[in-house]
Amino acid sequence: MAAAPALKHWRTTLERVEKFVSPLYFTDCNLRGRLFGDSCPVAELSSFLTPERLPYQEAVQQDFRPAQVGDSFGPTWWTCWFRVELTIPEAWVGQEVHLRWESDGEGLVWRDGEPVQGLTKEGEKTSYVLTDKLGEKDPRSLTLYVEVACNGLLGAGKGSMIAAPDPEKMFQVSRAELAVFHRDVYKLLVDLELLLGIAKGLGEDNQRSFQALYTANQMVNVCDPAQPETFPVAQALASKFFGQRGGESQHTIHAMGHCHIDTAWLWPFKETVRKCARSWGTVVQLMERNPEFIFACSQAQQLEWVRSHYPGLHARLQEFACRGQFVPVGGTWVEMDGNLPSGESMVRQFLQGQNFFRQEFGKMCSEFWLPDTFGYSAQLPQIMRSCGIKRFLTQKLSWNLVNSFPHHTFFWEGLDGSQVLAHFPPGDSYGMQGSVEEVLKTVTKNRDKGRTNHSAFLFGFGDGGGGPTQTMVDRLKRLCNTDGLPRVQLSSPEQLFSALEGHSGQLCTWVGELFLELHNGTYTTHAQIKKGNRECERILHDVELLSSLALARSAQFLYPAALLQDLWRLLLLTQFHDVVTGSCIQLVAEEAMCHYEGEADNISMALAPSAVPRVSPVGHSGVTPTPCLPITNQSLPRHPFPWQHTAQCCSCSPVCWGARSRGPSHCQHAALEAHRSVGSAPAWWGPLLSPGHCPWHGLCSCPHPHLTAAPAAPTACVRSARGECWHMAVGQGLSWAVPNNVEVLISPVWSKWRGRARAGGWVGCWLWEAPADLASRPPPTKTDGSVTLDNGIIRVRLDPTGRLTSLVLVASGREAIAEGAVGNQFVLFDDVPLYWDAWDVMDYHLETRKPVLGQAGTLAVGTEGGVRGSAWFLLQISPNSRLSQEVVLDVGCPYVRFHTEVHWHEAHKFLKVEFPARVRSPQATYEVQFGHLQRPTHYNTSWDWARFEVWAHRWMDLSEHGFGLALLNDCKYGASVRGNVLSLSLLRAPKSPDATVDMGRHEFTYALMPHKGSFQDAGVIPAAYSLNFPLLALPAPGPAPAAAWSAFSVSSPAVVLETVKQAETSPQGRTLLLRLYEAHGSHSDCWLHTSLPVQEAILCDLLERRDPTGPLLLRDNRLKLTFTPFQVQSLLLVLRPPPN
Repeated sequence: MAAAPALKHWRTTLERVEKFVSPLYFTDCNLRGRLFGDSCPVAELSSFLTPERLPYQEAVQQDFRPAQVGDSFGPTWWTCWFRVELTIPEAWVGQEVHLRWESDGEGLVWRDGEPVQGLTKEGEKTSYVLTDKLGEKDPRSLTLYVEVACNGLLGAGKGSMIAAPDPEKMFQVSRAELAVFHRDVYKLLVDLELLLGIAKGLGEDNQRSFQALYTANQMVNVCDPAQPETFPVAQALASKFFGQRGGESQHTIHAMGHCHIDTAWLWPFKETVRKCARSWGTVVQLMERNPEFIFACSQAQQLEWVRSHYPGLHARLQEFACRGQFVPVGGTWVEMDGNLPSGESMVRQFLQGQNFFRQEFGKMCSEFWLPDTFGYSAQLPQIMRSCGIKRFLTQKLSWNLVNSFPHHTFFWEGLDGSQVLAHFPPGDSYGMQGSVEEVLKTVTKNRDKGRTNHSAFLFGFGDGGGGPTQTMVDRLKRLCNTDGLPRVQLSSPEQLFSALEGHSGQLCTWVGELFLELHNGTYTTHAQIKKGNRECERILHDVELLSSLALARSAQFLYPAALLQDLWRLLLLTQFHDVVTGSCIQLVAEEAMCHYEGEADNISMALAPSAVPRVSPVGHSGVTPTPCLPITNQSLPRHPFPWQHTAQCCSCSPVCWGARSRGPSHCQHAALEAHRSVGSAPAWWGPLLSPGHCPWHGLCSCPHPHLTAAPAAPTACVRSARGECWHMAVGQGLSWAVPNNVEVLISPVWSKWRGRARAGGWVGCWLWEAPADLASRPPPTKTDGSVTLDNGIIRVRLDPTGRLTSLVLVASGREAIAEGAVGNQFVLFDDVPLYWDAWDVMDYHLETRKPVLGQAGTLAVGTEGGVRGSAWFLLQISPNSRLSQEVVLDVGCPYVRFHTEVHWHEAHKFLKVEFPARVRSPQATYEVQFGHLQRPTHYNTSWDWARFEVWAHRWMDLSEHGFGLALLNDCKYGASVRGNVLSLSLLRAPKSPDATVDMGRHEFTYALMPHKGSFQDAGVIPAAYSLNFPLLALPAPGPAPAAAWSAFSVSSPAVVLETVKQAETSPQGRTLLLRLYEAHGSHSDCWLHTSLPVQEAILCDLLERRDPTGPLLLRDNRLKLTFTPFQVQSLLLVLRPPPN
């Protein structure tokens, strides 16, 4: 007789079911305790410990010694290999047999020489299926290897996840046994957990919730864990419930397997290689067992690692890609930071990524996949569209601290007006686990209800890898179409976005950057990484330009395409969103710095000797070149100072810029020695070629015997051993050399030349005798301890402690510093965030502002007279930190530079420098990739206030009508303008996950430029290029050239020629790629002039696919180009072979 119905109490009924499936309570009699049946220890266990990450074939040859469960091994970052000998009992025939393995290290099972599955306790992967059903003829004995990394899924933090790693942490294997797995128990557990989730998620006010709870309770009633014959009855009750279907209007959830693996973060790069094998080996198993399961995988770099280290696994991934189950997404080399990389770096992320996906998997990605980056530049939509991508997925803005982002599905419009379809999974996670709670959250939190009825659901352990489990897949399959819940389908990115595009007419549009209101500290943390990134971007730009010009000038020159690709990929790797941001452990930071230094070494040794002689107009004339200057090492943090060198040189004439520009009437050919002394007022010069205003690239030369005049261009003061004073103007493609009796002081000065013919830069160099009044100009005036520097363009006054009390634009007499205030004021803030130490700076840090006050009398005159004036001072920041600074003003230069050296030893402090401007404006302008944007200077709304700390690239500007003040920098990114105060963020001192971050010595330069009119007309953009691309002397062999030569010019000052390189697909290597962008925010028609032997010119996209409209009209070596605001255009130039 059936039991009479009883009144049920919600809580007791719920908890009854919970205890029935609990892994902690009543496991001696509940269902969970019957998941595994008979068990036996492994037949033999032996191990081998190594500090190296050895390949399988090498590891298995090592000396394995007996081991047992419970043995300790380590320390952190070591590897322990286990040889596991297994003998399956005969009595288990017909049953499913697992290897149960539990360790606090990350494990990888190797079977028959191939990686087959990860074993990670944190990732709920603690058993490996040896056989679904042991057959009569199946072997009873086999040998497996388990490679255990001495780190957890999220590293080895000491005390907390993001703490610095514990270098002495030890690990152990706590379980290693064979066991019978009861699949029928497992299925009941999945169903009961889902029914509990429905009851909890829908709540006591929902009818369907009670149905789920009552069904689960009845299953417990009929199910006896000790009697498997009762299981089918319980299973039937569950099937009846889940078989009740929802209506046609149900929201559809597109569930996709996902495994976000940080390319480096709380573990080093090399460990990520193994994380990929552990995670994707498991994914291959899931795809084999579940034909409907689809896995989305981003980051070409990680797939390249698998291809190199695990070729068998890579082949399986290619196989499943052909079936449509393994889906490469993202299109980039890594999931890079969305703020700090340059525009060209972002282009190369897509170029390298898309080319890799096409070569290895047969097609390119159609969606940009960047779920965990700390904000998204307003230029990304244009870059995406030009790389064949119209769809974008992330979820990071759900982390906003102040404002909730108003959409989950919308059109994102970029700086130039380009639009992409953007989707944020409403569950606000990329690591779902298939629970009912997550499924319901995906629907209830959706901010675009009524506009679209589809959402993404990314499931699988992430950050440290791990990926999906079979349990997750089974949960989602069971929920496919159940009344009371959204419809769940195992889907793909293509299916998701196609469904969303079907509702695109209802979607809203978000214009501009996607600013993350959190992690603002990543714009500043790890200053050396950011400096290395900026300098390597510059080095690669310059070497590509240099090599391209050599290619155009010489039939014998071989463009180093393979090496440059390797170097670019190395830089792109370090632009991963936890590396360039500085939110990584010390080991990763050190690796990044080694990568930066390696780039410079490779370029210096491999490229310059072959390219430089051929760039010179006489470089391919048969004259043997002298040894090449090691042009790159000095630009990196390890080599911050220059050196002496000797080479043969010719000086050369400038190329005209506009109607008023006139070249010198003669030039000097001399033996020179370039000497740079290191002291309190050092000269500064940097790597490779300078783009200056950037429309010009090339070299020029002049045969004339002497010079009488020259324009105000980048200059150097040249003093010979006889005491003669010369000026040398230098620019892009500078070619000169130095024997041994002249001291050269390089000064990267910008001067704007006006004219109708063209606006651009100069190339080459020239010398002329300095006027007597300039050579003997009196030193900067010093009155009452203050110093005044005046070059006729701006006048700078420093108080006795080095603060800026006045900055006057001489022509107008306009003062740039706010009345009663001082500039160049260093300020210190307390910097203690809520949790994410290296990532966050909180708004309340602004309440702790403390000006750093200097001591009168520390200001001293540095360089006096000639073409440069400077002063320097010392500043004690705290008892542990100090600063020295040289303030430099050069002849003809519209900005004053601040060369700064800091010895920084602080804890949770934030150093900035402030400049109060005599300017009033409700918005400031900040440079971003390929353009600029405005942000408010006030805090009217919460959206304004959340931008208390923002990012910029090389400059920011605060302007009112007719006048403004620009702050330039050579390696900083954090910035803010509050009211009228321009602030540049310099150094932080977080203690996790790297306790040593930013401790030590730093060098950087910033500059201040007052200007008349708009920043566009005043030349702020070229000035920032000039500061960031210091001038370099390149050796030029042979006699003085007989004719002037330049490569390119652009007629409009609004258009920047950013990149010159060899095209990716270049027949006979004779095609160049030019990338230009409109920098002012205006419509612009311009003429591109080239003196290269161009056979054909054709527009292309950022992947260098030709425009189907065909070649452009090329007339008299000129092309007409039309730009819309902030538009990026790429151009292919097919070259004719040069004469022998």
